[in-house]
Amino acid sequence: MIEGVREITLAIQGNYIFQTLLVDFSLADKQIFEQLLSAISVEIEIIEISNTVYQKLAHRDTTEGVLVIANSKKLELEAISFETKTPLILVAEAPEKPGNIGALLRTADAAGVDAVLIANPKTDMYNPNIIRSSIGCIFTNQIATGSTDEIISFLKKNTIEIYGAALTASNVYSTIDFNKASAIVVGTEDVGLSTTWLENSTTNIIIPMHGKIDSMNVSVSAAIILFEAVRQRSI
Repeated sequence: MIEGVREITLAIQGNYIFQTLLVDFSLADKQIFEQLLSAISVEIEIIEISNTVYQKLAHRDTTEGVLVIANSKKLELEAISFETKTPLILVAEAPEKPGNIGALLRTADAAGVDAVLIANPKTDMYNPNIIRSSIGCIFTNQIATGSTDEIISFLKKNTIEIYGAALTASNVYSTIDFNKASAIVVGTEDVGLSTTWLENSTTNIIIPMHGKIDSMNVSVSAAIILFEAVRQRSI
C-alpha cells in the first residue's frame, strides 16, 4: 500500500506495477489526481472511497486522499546491476527501526549511491512507516536484501572494497580513498557491526568524536561517510 502523491509518483519512476488506485475526492485535488493518473502507463482499477474508508486505510492525514495497491519487488541481490565500474554502495546490517531505515534510504538517494544493500533485515522493507520515513525513496534506490554472508560474497565477487564503520581498530574515514568501487557498511547503534563484517572489511573506519558519546544516529553516520566519498569523487 502506497499513500500520497509524492510517494506514488516516485513509485511510478521506480517502475512499480500498480493494481488498484483508491481515491477520496473529499481530500484529493481532481487536477492533481488526473495528472497522477496520466503518469500511470498501464490500465489500473480505480475505486472511489469515502473519507471514512480512507481514514481507516491511510497511515497519515496529509497524503492527498490517494492510495495505491502495488506489486512489491523481490529485492534480490541477483537483480542489482551497476552502470559504472566504481559503484558507491551503502550496506546496513540488521536495521530494525523503520525510521532509521527510511532515513538511510533518503541519505542514499541524496548521495546518489548506486545501491543500498540490507543485511539480515529485521523489518519488512515495504512497511508503511519505511515508505513514509523514506518519503518514497524506497522506490528510487536500487535495493536488495540478503544475509551478511550473501552480501559479503556479492561484494567480493564484484571486486568492491568493504569499509566497515567501527569504533575499534579503525582508520579515520576521511583518510580513505573512496574513488574505487566502495561499500560503506554501517551497523546498529547499540551493537555496531558483527564480527563477520569486521573480519571481512578491506578497512574498518571511524568518525572521530569530540564529545562525551561514542556514536551517532546510524543515518547521520552514513551521511557523513557517504558525502565524503561523494566529495572525493567530485574533485
